Amino acid sequence: MARLFGTDGVRGLANRDITAELALDLGAAAARVVTASGDFSGRRPRAVIGRDTRISGEFLSSAIAAGLASAGVDVTQVGVLPTPGVAHLTASTDVDLGVVISASHNAMPDNGIKFFARGGFKLDDAIEDEIESRLGTQWERPLGADVGRIADDVALADRSYVDHLVAAAGNHLQGVRIAVDCANGAASDIAPLALREAGADVVVVNASPDGRNINDACGSTHPEQLQAVTVASEAAFGVAYDGDADRCLAVDHTGTLVDGDQIMGLLATAMKESGTLANDTLVVTVMSNLGLLLAMKEAGIETVQAGVGDRYVLEAMRAGGHTLGGEQSGHIINSLHATTGDGILTSLLLAARVVNTGRSLADLAAVVTRLPQVLVNVKGVDKARAADDEGLLAAVRSAETSLGETGRVLLRPSGTEQLVRVMVEAATQDQAEVVAYGLADVVQERLAL
Repeated sequence: MARLFGTDGVRGLANRDITAELALDLGAAAARVVTASGDFSGRRPRAVIGRDTRISGEFLSSAIAAGLASAGVDVTQVGVLPTPGVAHLTASTDVDLGVVISASHNAMPDNGIKFFARGGFKLDDAIEDEIESRLGTQWERPLGADVGRIADDVALADRSYVDHLVAAAGNHLQGVRIAVDCANGAASDIAPLALREAGADVVVVNASPDGRNINDACGSTHPEQLQAVTVASEAAFGVAYDGDADRCLAVDHTGTLVDGDQIMGLLATAMKESGTLANDTLVVTVMSNLGLLLAMKEAGIETVQAGVGDRYVLEAMRAGGHTLGGEQSGHIINSLHATTGDGILTSLLLAARVVNTGRSLADLAAVVTRLPQVLVNVKGVDKARAADDEGLLAAVRSAETSLGETGRVLLRPSGTEQLVRVMVEAATQDQAEVVAYGLADVVQERLAL
């Protein structure tokens, strides 16, 4: 049986894969794991639950709150709040478990459930497996006054997170205009508020969530509107978040996209200058462009490669004592201020760098010269066989031989969707496209369902 938890929690089609029954059971199972390992000194354990703007998040939040309370956990529901906001509350308040109801950048019909341990860090694989193992098992339920209570506290949660963001960036962004695409998601209220309180002039698009329009032709997966608005409004740059605002991509004043690799590169050089880049090291993933690795080497910055997923980036950061890491997709973790990827924090740190240097984002991002890269998502295939199909592996080896030292191939089953990702980097765009689409055809043929 496939593992329930993927690279970022449990995710799938809401009300079919991610049901109220599953949420209820996950809440109860998570509570039992937390209470088994914690020392609560005579008090009940506490949990906080936040969600993005999807309609399904409402009933799923209620269901998981019921599961937690049924196992003796006191629950505070904070409503719509970015994933890093929930992580911040879990880290900064007396909370034993944080829960986020979100499918991040996925389309509206999907949803997901992810957990944060006390301290604001995502759960280790072993703890997730322990939670999964308790689903559907018999257990002794608390009775009477021993069951948990459920309360709501939206305003306090929002205020705490905004204050944290502004303090991290500094209240000195006067004079800089920033275009912001909130993806009609969890950042819709908080991101513009935080940027304005830090002093920026903010032009906002896609900040009118209706429960159905999250990530709909907007946000970090669809930056076209942001590119046009940034140019039209004469903004210094623009930023786009995904549905739960744990990632951020940017565009410069010309509308040119600045991806996560370039953002990491410019933030790493800034932190090296200030002496805050621990060990002069940046943690990246295997998906990061070779151009970033070459740029960091030239800047005297070491790179450590982790598995795909910001949780694995963070694990490598914690293991090595590093302070910056992230993904090409825009998950950027600055451990001086956050325990997980935080798109709003990233945009504030970008703005601070632009203001402090007096340089444009385009100029700052030029520290990284990206090699041509093509990413093809192959859907409708059995991703479980991607790692051991001999015909496919032979095709990958052949492609790598043809690219030599000027490129590379990465073939990876998605951790959150039923597809296989084919990524190719090469000396030229044409070569990258030919190899990538050729391999995609092989994936489609060899792994067909």
